[in-house]
Amino acid sequence: MKKLIKKMYGSIAKGKTKSCCAPSTCCGSSASGVSEKIGYTKEELNLIPQEADMGLGCGNPVALASLKEGEMVVDFGSGGGIDVFLAAKKVGEKGKVIGIDMTKEMVEKAQKNAQRGGFKNVEFKLGDIENIPLQNDIADCIISNCVINLAQDKQQVFKEAFRILKRGGRLMITDMVLIADLPAKILKSAEMYTGCISGALNKADYLEKIRNAGFGKITIVKEDPVRLLEYIGSDETIKSIIKNMSDKEINAVSNALVSIKISAKKLFSR
Repeated sequence: MKKLIKKMYGSIAKGKTKSCCAPSTCCGSSASGVSEKIGYTKEELNLIPQEADMGLGCGNPVALASLKEGEMVVDFGSGGGIDVFLAAKKVGEKGKVIGIDMTKEMVEKAQKNAQRGGFKNVEFKLGDIENIPLQNDIADCIISNCVINLAQDKQQVFKEAFRILKRGGRLMITDMVLIADLPAKILKSAEMYTGCISGALNKADYLEKIRNAGFGKITIVKEDPVRLLEYIGSDETIKSIIKNMSDKEINAVSNALVSIKISAKKLFSR
């Protein structure tokens, strides 16, 4: 599955494939149009290189992270760098933002975007969010945008987040979670996994994994329904799956997903 995800997002980075993450550019809108729809302002998008906005997220974690000047921020699954660059503007020259992505092509694209935008306080590293290549107690804040649902061991991701955060550090993530069961044919679809759908956890299970990692003060900041069928677009494989589903299954899929914004704190060190 990781090989499939790397291949998919490597192709997206090269401009050969559009994302089928919901919401995504599969719905026919431009990347900036998608980004505005999920919470980015035009003013924010004008602050970053246009190529960094790829329309891959499901929210705007930076807007909710209350970042301060001088802080160290780590972005899990940084893609083209949109959230890294917005965070870099918040933390200023005395701060730093590190983006982690497991796709070589994405890291290379983000590095070029950093050069293009003249960002000096950012760094992009190739790495797996289940095994972050950073030392303990280094970050003031971790952000992530519609990426943890792609990880196969989500509990390990949250353990890594806890490990690299300083005591008192915080987590601010947006992601896709389930509030109802998905049909088996969706769960078994590799395309639906890379599209941030079949890999999504039940909301209660997701929150429990954050708690099990050691986090406290876990808060659902915002929750928005995702009308999945609006984002199917032109992907023929996914359209063929939908075509062979019953009306009952289609209705279940349409109401199963939500985009969730979650904050949490590391209150103690282990």
